[in-house]
Amino acid sequence: MNFNIEQIRADFPILQRKIYNRELVYFDNGASTQKPRQVIDAIRKYYESDNCNIHRGVHHLSVVATEAYEETRKLVRDFIHAQNTSEIIFTKGATESLNLVASSFGKKYVGAGDEVITTIMEHHSNFVPWQMMCAERGATLRIAGINGRGELDLAEIEGMMNEKTRIVAIAHVSNVLGTINPVKEIIAMAHRHGIPVLLDGAQGVSHLPVDVQDLDCDFYCFSGHKMYAPMGTGVLYGKEKYLEEMPPYQLGGEMIRDVFVDHTTFNELPYKFEAGTPNVEGVAGLHAAIVYLNGIGMANIAHYEDQLVEYATGKLSELQGIRIYGTASHKASLVSFLIGNIHPYDAGMIIDKMGIAVRTGHHCAMPLMDFLKIPGTVRASFAFYNTKGEIDQLITAIRKVQEMFG
Repeated sequence: MNFNIEQIRADFPILQRKIYNRELVYFDNGASTQKPRQVIDAIRKYYESDNCNIHRGVHHLSVVATEAYEETRKLVRDFIHAQNTSEIIFTKGATESLNLVASSFGKKYVGAGDEVITTIMEHHSNFVPWQMMCAERGATLRIAGINGRGELDLAEIEGMMNEKTRIVAIAHVSNVLGTINPVKEIIAMAHRHGIPVLLDGAQGVSHLPVDVQDLDCDFYCFSGHKMYAPMGTGVLYGKEKYLEEMPPYQLGGEMIRDVFVDHTTFNELPYKFEAGTPNVEGVAGLHAAIVYLNGIGMANIAHYEDQLVEYATGKLSELQGIRIYGTASHKASLVSFLIGNIHPYDAGMIIDKMGIAVRTGHHCAMPLMDFLKIPGTVRASFAFYNTKGEIDQLITAIRKVQEMFG
């Protein structure tokens, strides 16, 4: 597919609707992206022609549904350039993936006196599970800070690494600051110390080409709903050497090999971590979403969105009283800001009346907000179906906010 913005926007039905008699401008893509018609059609097709539980049936519908499900696993493997399908675990989203690793990895590898390294910029989903696990295991959670631009200090992170460090858990891209962290360098640094690294890729995989083998990360987590796929879908990539040793996260159907009255044996990877009936229709939508992204090309998406965030940053910088949070030299397509002393909720409500959807608040990153000493921000997060003209509408709406608050 050539990058044709009109054609792309036509693929997303919701962009045609009106909010308060204005055409919708959707700048809340960091929370959840809209779905192209191809994804919606894939879900409808599954329910109309293939609906059945998978893996355990021998009849035609079960076989067809199972084959489609496993084809998606292969597609995900290729999309993030993993080595084997056994390394691809389907989950409900990045949150479940992160909780899975914190729980299972913690039980296997973390004990009293050990340490886990994370950062102040993390989403709660990559902070609280480690915090809770460390409290339960008698371990210490060490937290790396950021500079005024929203960037990590690699020397500080390496200085935290020692023989007690069991894992480093870090965002590929900050959901507040937009910072694209130097994760390849951090992973190489950690591996020199024999420490595995988990990347929270929820904000990375929909904006950047991801190659887990090139990065050499040990775990990579992401959600489907932030990459144009259905809600309730997600992926955990993990290196086999860890997944094989980690205990199951949940117990039940599909992850079982044999059950006896006195003991149970578990299924092979990846099924050991996929208990119960999965979100089969959601995975069908995930398949369609990845095919759609591949058709445009992740490099093309990254290039276009770079132009959007650069344009938005320039336009915001021209306004009086705007404070932008996150000015790293390598950023993904979002911008967080405050308008003078106006509370972000108040600003967001007025912007909404102009038909523009932005996210306001702490963005599930309260430790970061405490670090920045602010209650929250207004966040405009862009997708490849957004335009510079829509950004101009946001600037007009911000001027309206400033007028109303004097």
